[in-house]
Amino acid sequence: MTDSIVKAKRATKAMFLVCGLGISSWAPMVPYAKARLQLDDASLGLLLLLLGAGAIMMMPVSGYLAHKVGNRIVILYATILMALLLPLLLMMHTALSMGLVLFLFGAAVGTVDVAMIAHGVQVQNRYGKPIMSSFHGLFSVGGLLGALGLGFLMKTGLSPLAAALSIAGLLLLIVFSQYSSLFDAATERAAMRDFSTSATSEKTTAFSWLRGSVVFLGLLSFAAFLSEGAMLDWSAIFLHENRGVTEEFAGMGYATFSIAMAIMRLVGDKIVSHYSGRTVVIAGGSIAAVGLLLAVTTPWVGTALLGFALLGIGGANIVPVFLSEGGRLKNVSAAIAVPAITTMGYAGQLAGPALLGYIAHLFSLPIALGFSAALLLTVAIAYGLKNGAVSK
Repeated sequence: MTDSIVKAKRATKAMFLVCGLGISSWAPMVPYAKARLQLDDASLGLLLLLLGAGAIMMMPVSGYLAHKVGNRIVILYATILMALLLPLLLMMHTALSMGLVLFLFGAAVGTVDVAMIAHGVQVQNRYGKPIMSSFHGLFSVGGLLGALGLGFLMKTGLSPLAAALSIAGLLLLIVFSQYSSLFDAATERAAMRDFSTSATSEKTTAFSWLRGSVVFLGLLSFAAFLSEGAMLDWSAIFLHENRGVTEEFAGMGYATFSIAMAIMRLVGDKIVSHYSGRTVVIAGGSIAAVGLLLAVTTPWVGTALLGFALLGIGGANIVPVFLSEGGRLKNVSAAIAVPAITTMGYAGQLAGPALLGYIAHLFSLPIALGFSAALLLTVAIAYGLKNGAVSK
């Protein structure tokens, strides 16, 4: 194991931490933005959609840019943009300007997300054993630190803007300190040549993402990410309206889910190495489905929290397995497959909660969450029955 690969692994973990820290720092700002702009819930919802729209629109572009100049350059400039825009989210005084900054912020986050995952795939290929789950574990840790850190800084007496500037400064410090350890474009191309068939570079086209293997992994990622979006947008409402938990403590459902997922991702590489990607997806999807069904079918709050924890435990390493496999597909460049799978996955996280809201409107929220559980079980069954290359 060369020193450059070890340094690249550490630097990639830092980039996942940066991305999680950056996007989650926005969450505590939402109430301030709503009050400052005097928005109702419907108007706020439309603004929040712009963040997701920016991310989704830039994800395919990120893959193209990385293919041209390398993921390291893309990560650097997108992180700088993300850090510069973060404080601006507390400075906009009109809905129009706020929407524009949110869209650009989402675009920066989406760009970093795709580039760091694609880079992580190349580092994993060079490293020679599964490390993708630990990368995503650092993203989850960053998410927890961002959501809590901004509030902590304000508790110490800093204004919201000063707290945001502090977080932005930390993002820049991390990316500048680790940038040189990331693979350059030439090293990434060498990694792809070493771990792809010779036909990959010859047959890759702009429409390679339409190959059945890419679409299959993308659709499964859509279903897996949908459950994460369901927890983010609906778990607090479920606990408050269906289990009688007060508003002050309704967020503990998502916290339980997030902590369980972060822990499992940090140890996920050892699990994937000991068993296999196939086993992790089948067992993980089944555990996640059972956990979510347990949460929505029993009347006790404690059991619901246990179910959310099982969802985090089971679902933690499913998407990292899909992304690892996407980086090793035959006849499809990782620079095309990974952004395509990531984009389809995040579409599930962003659009899925709206779909669940429609189901909840027609039937009930527990039934809508039960639908998400059924999708997770489908992921486990479909991946188990799949023929061809399976991530080991």
